[in-house]
Amino acid sequence: MGAKTALLAFADGDLRPTLLGATPSAPAEAEALVRRVFPGYDVTLVGGSTLDTTYPPDDITCATVLPGAEILSDRRLVLDRPSELPAHLLQAGAGRRIIMHGMHSVVDWCCFALWENGKLVRSLSLSPDGGIEENIGEPFDFERPYWDGEHPVEPVPGWSEYPYPLPFHPLDLGEEALRVLFGFVLEGRPEPDDILAETVHTHEFRVADPSGEEQTAREAAYEQVRRDIGPLRMFRMGPDGTMREVDWDKW
Repeated sequence: MGAKTALLAFADGDLRPTLLGATPSAPAEAEALVRRVFPGYDVTLVGGSTLDTTYPPDDITCATVLPGAEILSDRRLVLDRPSELPAHLLQAGAGRRIIMHGMHSVVDWCCFALWENGKLVRSLSLSPDGGIEENIGEPFDFERPYWDGEHPVEPVPGWSEYPYPLPFHPLDLGEEALRVLFGFVLEGRPEPDDILAETVHTHEFRVADPSGEEQTAREAAYEQVRRDIGPLRMFRMGPDGTMREVDWDKW
């Protein structure tokens, strides 16, 4: 799997009817939304995109304003602990449904959360390394087969020596959450009534902290990650099905 998402929506209800047959929103409406979400930031319209751009590059926000819903994709809007959603974003969605969805395939992490009229109804965030970082509220119906052990992670011979530390793969649950909460999937098998995300137009903005502090902190975090990871290693599956490290010079 290689899916990544960073989605936040303010909606009057279920997103699926809103996204079916959605027409492009006015750039000025989308820009006003972005400025509410990032007060004080420099905002510049740089082009157009579609809803399947779910994980834009740094300092890029994709946004659309539709009848009954406002949807944004931006890495800064998705949190390891969704319950810590900033107050100004709760205010931006006051009286409406707020939906967050995040996935990152590199670390097998996913999160999703839903607020109704300012009250957090459900929040889940988990990964194999970090465990269950947040688990608030009753699981949704679509979650229960995963928690009940119906979707276990099968070990890969020679690659995973120990049982997977969670009863299911977070990205599998994340795809199902994406379908239920946003109406589409990225890598799961599409169903007949799924939304075609590439048909929903969004506007793309460059959204930058004018002080430069956010960018500096981000670069420092990236550098720390590079130091923690260390040298890259390459593996290849051998004839017996086990994974073997390969010398970069012989690749």
